[in-house]
Amino acid sequence: MKIGLVQYSPEWENKKENQKKINKLVESVDDVSLFIFPELTLTGFTMKADEFCEKIDGESSMFFSNLAARKNSHCLAGIIEKNEDHNYNTMLHLDNRGKIVNTYRKIHPFTYSTEDKYYTAGKERVVTEIENWKIGLSICYDLRFPELYRVYGKARTHLIVDIANWPINRIEHWRTLLKARAIENQCYVAGVNRVGSDPSLIYNGCSSVFDPMGNEILVSIDSEEVLIAEIEIETVNQVREKFPFLQDIRLV
Repeated sequence: MKIGLVQYSPEWENKKENQKKINKLVESVDDVSLFIFPELTLTGFTMKADEFCEKIDGESSMFFSNLAARKNSHCLAGIIEKNEDHNYNTMLHLDNRGKIVNTYRKIHPFTYSTEDKYYTAGKERVVTEIENWKIGLSICYDLRFPELYRVYGKARTHLIVDIANWPINRIEHWRTLLKARAIENQCYVAGVNRVGSDPSLIYNGCSSVFDPMGNEILVSIDSEEVLIAEIEIETVNQVREKFPFLQDIRLV
């Protein structure tokens, strides 16, 4: 499967301008099975959840739906979802016809930044599917909690995705944790981060893909671009067959 990691610098809280930037970035990228975008893709990591929230079928969803259908590609993208009296930091999975097939709500709001005061924690682990691939979904701070990913390992996911707004001053944690999640669960891990700055923080991206042995197969630092990775489901199967470590999980 060919995946495209869309690393870019969003304009702060400016959905329209960010739609233009994304369209320009993906315009010349073809034959990609899956595009993956950073956390809260069109706003940045804002705490103005009440101001920028939308119903699941709102403006942002429609933008990514049209993009998915136009590019004939699945998309994983972040929105601020309004559901009854709750706001969620949500990842959408849209298929290559633009239909929403799955949603994941961030289980671990980042209390250090008071995210938990503006966003409700999700409760459900989500494994979505593209062709024969089983894909575990997660968002940013989730990466620090390995029990979530152990469940994905037990479910024999082939790819784990984490979309993020992870700042430069803790970027080595990001890189180390992505690698660890790949090694311990013997699968590909794709992490998509933003670059640029918001009113509080600076970001240098380091969007990357790790293979089931923990080898980093691509990474991008600081640049706005679509990183392309070719990943093979048979590589996951071969590693798990040669090193059947997942069969020995006892505590999850």
